[in-house]
This record gives sequence, C-alpha cells and structure tokens, in this order.
Amino acid sequence: MLEIGKAKESASGALAALGQARIRVVAQPTAARVADALREQISAGQFLPGSRLPEEAIGEALGVSRNTVREAFIELGAERLLVRAPNRGVFVAVLDEPAIRDIYRARRILEVGAIRYAVAGLDATGARAAVTEGQRARAADDSAGVANANQHFHRAVVALAGSARLDRLMAHMLAEMRLVFHTARANPRFYEAFVDDNDALCTLLEQGRLEDAAAAMEDYLARSEREVLRAAG
Repeated sequence: MLEIGKAKESASGALAALGQARIRVVAQPTAARVADALREQISAGQFLPGSRLPEEAIGEALGVSRNTVREAFIELGAERLLVRAPNRGVFVAVLDEPAIRDIYRARRILEVGAIRYAVAGLDATGARAAVTEGQRARAADDSAGVANANQHFHRAVVALAGSARLDRLMAHMLAEMRLVFHTARANPRFYEAFVDDNDALCTLLEQGRLEDAAAAMEDYLARSEREVLRAAG
C-alpha cells in the first residue's frame, strides 16, 4: 500500500509539472512533443514505476486531445517506458533483473562508444558543467540535484559523438535508468558516490585521453550495475 501511495503522489506531482511544458507542446501539438514531455518527467523521477498515467488529466495539463496522448503512450510503450494493462490503463514500467542488465549492456555500447568516437577537437564544457552542478548539489546535501546532475553528465558524454540520433537514444536510456533506480529502491544518495568519478572522467576527456576515459567508463558502468542489482536484490 505504501508503494501505491507513493506512485499516486508521484503522478499527482508530475501532472502539475507537466503544466510547465504546456506552452512548448501547444506550440506544436503532436504526439512526439507529448511523448517528449512525458519522457522528461520520467527521466526527472516525477513518474515512479507503477504509476498510472491518466489520459484525460495529461491531455488537460498539456492542452492536447486524448487521442494525441494515446499516440504518445504508444511511442513510449515501444521504448519500454510504459506498459498497458487490459481494462486498467497505462502504467510506468517496473523493470526486472534481465531488463536492468540489458540496459547496462546498451549503455556500455553507447557511452563507451561515444567516447571512443568523439568528434575531433571535442568540447567537454557540457560535461564539466554537469560535474560542477553535481559537486554543488552534493555540498548542499541535495540528493535529487546530484541525481539530475549525473544524468546531465552522461548526456553530455554521449553528445561528444556529435550525433543527434545518439543524443535521442541517450534520452530514452536515461529515462529507463530512472526506472532502474526506483525499481531497485536504491539509496537516495546512490549518485553521490559517482560525483568524484565524473570529475576524474571529465578530466581525462579534457586532456584528450579518450582510450583512458573509455576504459574508466567501462569500469564505472560495471560498478554501477553491480550496486543497482545488489539493491534490487
């Protein structure tokens, strides 16, 4: 009952947050825009695993029709972020161990590959900004801020490859990672342990030591996977 209560509270807060995306969605009221807004809320941890997504309330929050919301649900379902339960509605997915392992396998290919194939004269400014954001959040004892900064860091790492397609794939991956985190019921301070790793990795990138950075990312993700699976128990 406690988990159901948390999911309902999460959905309520996320619906309020969706109002901030309304102007952006109404400017181009397409299912893709609605899917982007919902994906962002999942990535930000606003919608927890198991949360039911009410079509009508989401449509009202974003100023779009229920049909448009349904189309967005189909897109997010194809990304495995949402699941439809017959006669019950649409829910944020709850991930099992094989899914968690598969996500980390995909992340290793995506993030390590992005480092190895980074564009010439890479600019690590975005990664450094995310490191600074994480350090400040940790100093302020802001666990949620640290988690957000960590996502910004990994997004910036993939951006080094200079591929819009990889950037979009990473956005999907990070949304799934939020589901991983909540499904595993990981310690809220989980990401704080990686702030210094992000700093060290960013330094390698700034120095142009791409192979060293790729190897460091391999180790980083392996450790993260072990800890998440241990928490998922």
